[in-house]
Amino acid sequence: MAGITDATFLNKVIPFGFDVATLGGYSLDSPSIEASKKIIERGRKEFVFPLDETYNHIEKEVTSIKNVHRNVKVSANVRATTPQPIIELGNIENLDIIEINCHCRQEEITNIGCGQEMLRRDDLMDFISQVVDNVNCEVSVKIRANVDGVDTLKIANLIEDSGADYLHIDAMKKGVFEADWKLLEKICNNVNIKVIGNNSVNSLGNAEKMIATGVDGFSIARSVISGNLAFNITNF
Repeated sequence: MAGITDATFLNKVIPFGFDVATLGGYSLDSPSIEASKKIIERGRKEFVFPLDETYNHIEKEVTSIKNVHRNVKVSANVRATTPQPIIELGNIENLDIIEINCHCRQEEITNIGCGQEMLRRDDLMDFISQVVDNVNCEVSVKIRANVDGVDTLKIANLIEDSGADYLHIDAMKKGVFEADWKLLEKICNNVNIKVIGNNSVNSLGNAEKMIATGVDGFSIARSVISGNLAFNITNF
């Protein structure tokens, strides 16, 4: 969750059973930083730092988590219009996973071709492959499901073929306030990449539904941030 998932917050919640902690999302180049500033102007929280400060800030955040939770993997969710800034960040010492954000739907982000608009890029596979081939950590790609005009399964296969280690899916379904369980199951049955499910994990029942789709794991943000998580994730 932009503006909230920082090291201070993550160090507090990791002991409740998390084995991966994700920082961000962060904007890494001039277009995405300017987009983030516009988002802040309309009242939404957002991480935004000058270009010459971003790398050092994230490095400190990673170190802050690793100093307390050595065995937890630390991920950074990032946005950029080109692979190079992501590659530079992906070589931070102790960063375990760099996550390419193909997920955000804020108009300011999609207008510059980032977030879920990345799913329409003709060069998406090459973009991801460049990151995979030039970082020392694992690579995750977070996508939004059921984007108009985008075949989610086709994108999932593309991400797997690009060499990424994880496919992180916000299984959103328009007009439905619950994850698209059937789509998640379809994807899990048709890819070999590790799939992380996201959306609607706010109760024990929905957590069980998520696991039943075949995902390798699931992510939680809103319920944890709001303090309304109604089950113990250590059960999983």
